[in-house]
Amino acid sequence: MALILAVDDDNSILELIKNCLLKDNHTVLTYTSPSLVPLDSLGKYDLILLDIMMPDIDGYMFCEKIRPLVDCPILFLSAKSLENDITFGLNLGADDYLLKPFRLSELKARVNAHLRRESREKHISLYSGRISLNLSAKTLLVDQDIIAMTKSEYLLCEFLLRNKGQVFSKEQIYEAVFSIYGESDNSTITTHVKNIRIKLNSFDVSSITTVWGIGYKWD
Repeated sequence: MALILAVDDDNSILELIKNCLLKDNHTVLTYTSPSLVPLDSLGKYDLILLDIMMPDIDGYMFCEKIRPLVDCPILFLSAKSLENDITFGLNLGADDYLLKPFRLSELKARVNAHLRRESREKHISLYSGRISLNLSAKTLLVDQDIIAMTKSEYLLCEFLLRNKGQVFSKEQIYEAVFSIYGESDNSTITTHVKNIRIKLNSFDVSSITTVWGIGYKWD
């Protein structure tokens, strides 16, 4: 079903991982060191499992190196259990952190949960009349034409379309969509909406409606 990369300097752990995930019909390629992994092959993997404490290149360094090269989930498998260790790993770009010794049932559950999430994100699009949002490519299309949008404009469209018909104030939109990205304040919402409307009106389609005194909704 999925092609998984597992890197750990302990061959016995690699064998356990391989045999465990094979039961779910996954293919697991194993390496005992990050230095042995061909970087030009990384794009083919659906998920990557990484030990942290390895002698030549540790998992932290390898994760930081490959994160810009891959968009698949990266899961750390490590005995380093301090909160700072876990937080550091996640901040490097890992998607999950499983403590050793782990139960094989939990490993299977975590792996399959991440793969299901990836599958949903890569195959689901949102539709509204002639407008569609490709959630994987993060693009908005009218008919078959991709509309050039800033990241903020796209995120605003995705939020409203996911909640089609619901009315949100500028404050609610800001908190749900933009606060994590450091937008200056909620006054920018008005500007984003104006720019989105200009771009979509040129294709003779409407989308975001102003509900006077309250906020905006996607019709």
